[in-house]
Amino acid sequence: MSSPDPQVRAARNQSTSSASPAGRGPVVAVTGAAYGIGALLTEQLAASDEVKQVVAIDERRGECAAAQWHILDVRDPAIADKLRGADVVVHLALDLDLETDAAARTAYNVRGTQTVLTAAAAAGVHRVVLCTSAMVYGALPENELPLSEDAELRATAEATGVGDLLEIERLARRAPRAHPGLNVTVVRPAVLVGGTDTALTRYFESPRLLVVAGSRPAWQFCHVEDLCSALEYAVLEKVDGELAVGCDGWLEQEEVEELSGIRRMELPSAVALGAAARLHRIGLTPSPAGDLAYTMYPWVVSGSRLHDSGWRPQYTNEEVLAELLEEVSGRHTVAGRRLGRKDATAAGAAGATVALLGAAAVVRRARKARRRI
Repeated sequence: MSSPDPQVRAARNQSTSSASPAGRGPVVAVTGAAYGIGALLTEQLAASDEVKQVVAIDERRGECAAAQWHILDVRDPAIADKLRGADVVVHLALDLDLETDAAARTAYNVRGTQTVLTAAAAAGVHRVVLCTSAMVYGALPENELPLSEDAELRATAEATGVGDLLEIERLARRAPRAHPGLNVTVVRPAVLVGGTDTALTRYFESPRLLVVAGSRPAWQFCHVEDLCSALEYAVLEKVDGELAVGCDGWLEQEEVEELSGIRRMELPSAVALGAAARLHRIGLTPSPAGDLAYTMYPWVVSGSRLHDSGWRPQYTNEEVLAELLEEVSGRHTVAGRRLGRKDATAAGAAGATVALLGAAAVVRRARKARRRI
């Protein structure tokens, strides 16, 4: 993901802090600093007058020349030596890639977080900032609009990566008890947009927006620049605890369709969920059926703790949706599976969906036939 112009970024994040004498702020270590959100945050902190030094940790060197780089895997216990002298660690070395083997992804995410928390405590770090997702609240028909930060985490492990995030949340709660003196802040963004690839961003690559009959979607987005400014707030200890971050308010499904110009395809719940489960089970799509719940029911967050501390998002839901649609322009996804240009042209808009649903039905009939033999 490319980083925005430093002057634009400084203007957008002006509200995050007032200038202080250079060199008096914390030393901040960032894991996963070479790519994505980690790279953006590393540059932002390195340019801040309120940060003394940035220590960047990743398996390859990134582009921020102002940071002090250490090249290693976050699961390596030797990371404790690299964290000595740091005041704050922001742990962003997570693998939430849709195409990664689920067992390997969990092993990396959970072991990496365990190692970083233990190493931070051993190195004398006083604060660790973790980033999960507002998905941990769960997408449920009875959810309040919006949810407070203190709402119960009712997600299950049925959606991509959510099981890992729930385990990271449990590690975050246990860490201060296991390591007295270590404070842990957890930041939970809404649907993240800006160089990201998730089941939820792929939803907008489809030729039709799948709507499950009887569902009540509510869309709230979070721009990566707003996430970075919220993380900086946590780094500078302007706010702590469990923080939800996103644009103010939300968009109803009808508003999303009007703004995007993409028409809906409505399916009964049993058909949509059953087909999603079968397609994932036979390897046709990377997204399990659990991902579909986040397009069916609300999981909008209030972000009240950040708001009370003076933080405000710089983007609206409408602006972030427009940027997302521009990012995904030219991509073709059906049921979470990316199609090549030739596949998309041959299948057609509705035809591709019917083909995938039909493939699942054929597989089911074949399995039933085998069982009868």
